[in-house]
Amino acid sequence: MKQSDLKSKSVLITGASRGIGRAVAESLAAAGARLTVTCRSSAEELQRFAASLEDRYEIPCVPLVFDVADPEACRTALSGLSSLDIVINNAGISRFGLLQELPETDLNDILATDLTGPFHILKYAVPLLLQSEAARIINISSVWGSRGAAMETAYSAAKGGLDALTRSLAKELAPSGIPVNAIACGVIDTDMNREHLSEEELEILKEEIPAGRFGTTQDVAETVLALLAAPSYLTGQIIALDGGWQV
Repeated sequence: MKQSDLKSKSVLITGASRGIGRAVAESLAAAGARLTVTCRSSAEELQRFAASLEDRYEIPCVPLVFDVADPEACRTALSGLSSLDIVINNAGISRFGLLQELPETDLNDILATDLTGPFHILKYAVPLLLQSEAARIINISSVWGSRGAAMETAYSAAKGGLDALTRSLAKELAPSGIPVNAIACGVIDTDMNREHLSEEELEILKEEIPAGRFGTTQDVAETVLALLAAPSYLTGQIIALDGGWQV
């Protein structure tokens, strides 16, 4: 799918009020796509963002506020869409700490948001995608899904599950011509990372990355566009975007 082919395509992006999801939404709006953007709690921010995209790019952009961790909310949100061509599962959360000290509520929240959330979004999205002639699914994952990270065991487990979901669904949907891929992000310069890591920890991480810098949200957005432009024969792939960090 060429970038010009994105014009008027119907796209759902979860977790779009800030960070990666916001950058992806901006890039797709600039390409002329029709957007539905979601978030869990930043209703006013999401509404302002959606309105700004409509004004700047003259495309429809519908903001939806619901928790992807709630299966019924996912069903209700997807049932309100008349058509759908592309799904970008981006919503995610993390908690830092030792496994033995992780509260059960945090574990459940991470798994429900980062793994079963995308599962339920896709469960209700696939019937719509099967009606599209150019359907695509992209899941935003993490290098920790394959490598694992100390102090982020629940997050790593959830992203590992998301990678497995990506590969499994790719096999399931390949006969229908719907590619399913994931972008495994390294350290991306987002509020979520800066909220949980000190400046000293961030500098240590930066020194480990061969590219000499953190990834940007625009890096992720451009990778999304590249995947959307790739042949549908490219499916079931977990593409690392990490500046050579995990090579």
